[in-house]
Order: sequence, then C-alpha cells, then structure tokens
Amino acid sequence: MSLEVTSDPSPEDEIRVVEGTRTFNLKHMPKDVEPLCIFDRLESGEIVAGLTGKTFWNYLDIAFLWVADPYRNQGRATAIMHAAEKEAIRRGCQNVLLDTYSFQALGFYKKLGYSEYGTLDQFTGEHTRHYLHKRLTQDSGAQGDDAN
Repeated sequence: MSLEVTSDPSPEDEIRVVEGTRTFNLKHMPKDVEPLCIFDRLESGEIVAGLTGKTFWNYLDIAFLWVADPYRNQGRATAIMHAAEKEAIRRGCQNVLLDTYSFQALGFYKKLGYSEYGTLDQFTGEHTRHYLHKRLTQDSGAQGDDAN
C-alpha cells in the first residue's frame, strides 16, 4: 500500500475517485444525476444571485445559494429556491436536502418549510453546521416572502 496525501490533486486523480464511486453506485441505484443551476442575471449579464446543486435518486441536493450583498432582501433567494423546487419536482424529485452554517441562512430555510435533521458543532470553534430536509409537494415552488 502506498498512500499519497495532497491538497493539490491532479484533476485526473480526483476524477478517478469520483468515477470509481459512481461506477460502484450504479450497481445499486439508477444513474440519474443531473446538475441544476439557477442564475439571476442583470441585463448586463452579471450574475447577482444563484444556486448550484444536482438532482439524483429522487432528491435535489443544494450545494450553494448566494445573493450579492446589494441584492439581498429583494425576494431573489426565495424566487431561486422556488424555481429549484419546481424544477426538482419536474425531474421527479420528492425531497430536497441542503446544509447551512449558523452565520448563514438557517431562519430563511426554515421559513421556506425546511426541517433540521442534524447538526455538527465547532466549525472554526464557534459555528454550527445545520443539515436540512424538505419533502416536496405540488405546492412547492410557490412564491412567498423573502428573508435573504
């Protein structure tokens, strides 16, 4: 056995591990992983808010939701979340999962109907990571108030 520890892996090495995991997973689950990104652009084309994630195995897994400071509290994050949920339903998803830190948007997500199912404490010694889930319904993706 020869272990290599690195913070600068080659893209090929990283892809090998990801593809090996996906090949194993395909023996147990269908291949239905599809990226999902939503961008809020100004007329100039500049992105001022957005979401990245993927849908797979009946879930939407949200990785990042961001709104530039000057555009917060204008309903953009809520509109993006509703659009993501609506698209997830269209893709056959029944659930959403995401995580957020204590200094980010826990209240915002709870306001949108997300429930906390776990936490991890002591990120940088003072922050908590919150894990959230939402069961999608046909009403998911409806417009509402914005807290971000």
